[in-house]
Amino acid sequence: MNAHAPAGQSGSILKQSSAVWAIAFACVVAFMGIGLVDPILPAIAASLKATPAQTELLFTSYLAVTGVAMFFTSWVSSRIGAKRTLLIGLALIVVFSVLAATSNSVWSIIDFRAGWGLGNALFISTALATIVGAASGGTASAIILYEAALGLGIAVGPLVGGLLGSVSWRGPFFGVTTLMAVAFIAIVALLKTGSLEKPTPTKLSAPFRALTRPALAALAATALFYNIGFFVLLAYTPFPLGFGALGIGFTFFGWGVGLAITSVWVAPMLTARMRRTTVLKIALPLLALDLFAAALVVRSQVGLIVCVVIGGLVLGVLNTVLTECVMEATDLPRSVASSAYSAVRFIGGAIAPPVATLLADAYSPSAAYVFAGASVAVAFVVILCTTKVLRRVDDGAEPERVEAEAITAGDMA
Repeated sequence: MNAHAPAGQSGSILKQSSAVWAIAFACVVAFMGIGLVDPILPAIAASLKATPAQTELLFTSYLAVTGVAMFFTSWVSSRIGAKRTLLIGLALIVVFSVLAATSNSVWSIIDFRAGWGLGNALFISTALATIVGAASGGTASAIILYEAALGLGIAVGPLVGGLLGSVSWRGPFFGVTTLMAVAFIAIVALLKTGSLEKPTPTKLSAPFRALTRPALAALAATALFYNIGFFVLLAYTPFPLGFGALGIGFTFFGWGVGLAITSVWVAPMLTARMRRTTVLKIALPLLALDLFAAALVVRSQVGLIVCVVIGGLVLGVLNTVLTECVMEATDLPRSVASSAYSAVRFIGGAIAPPVATLLADAYSPSAAYVFAGASVAVAFVVILCTTKVLRRVDDGAEPERVEAEAITAGDMA
């Protein structure tokens, strides 16, 4: 193994307990919830007489509440335990997705998506820390498993959303309800409370104090600007594409498949051969160039589809490598690092859709992608300027004893 290979990379991600698989399945469904809504944005705008900017608030309310709530998820999970936190998160998503499906006002759906975001925050942050703590094969294998779930969910979500959305815009919301209910049952049945370490209470201020660590602060800032590019591509693109729900679904299915492939196979291959920060310095400019290219070809459906799919390929690498960096950047409990990083990351995602739509309305559709590309370029500059403080993420595999201690400390602490 190369000196820069992630710890535990040689372990097979397929050799996991039923509890880990249950959480991974629930993660797939949770991330499907993001993509399911994507193909029906134009249909919601048309059916409920909403403007594109209003419709984009479906993403903003969801992501903003997810981001803010993630600052507090480690505090909650450390007091009530991982299993209860996961189940409360899933239950909230089920309730608010039903309410969204039965709404007749875009503003009501925006409000219910905010509640959905709260459930999403409780689930996603806790799920990542639980998988890292419980999966066999070390940290890298656990993160690859998590990113595989993310990629699969994001790939399948738009396709299912397109199929259901071609019947009714309400269909994808009911689809999320059904799948999340199945995930809830799987967690109840397969995740045994006794299989998890007893949580150590975390201070409410822990995620905020975590962001004072230079390495984690640098990665969080990178993620904030990078996620703007991510969500402009995901949330704004359905409007200039000009397709119906099914066409949008198939386009983002290709995007998600690319993301899944590179997150599971390409990212580990690259980090086995070069430093993680080097991978980031290559991938971020590529994503920025792809977004600038989208600005040039925005009026061409074929050109825009190509940019979307290429963007998915680059995003898969960035997602996995950034998550690995966060898990290795400090000696903080994994749940605390995950909460702090994810909070800032989702806040970046919340900013993107409405700003992109407003820029497109004020200038031209190209302006949305210029904004996205410029944001990713800022993320690249952050990595360039903080390479020294990120030295720890490039140090390679930790000794097994140190790795075991870090995982135990972060196992839902």
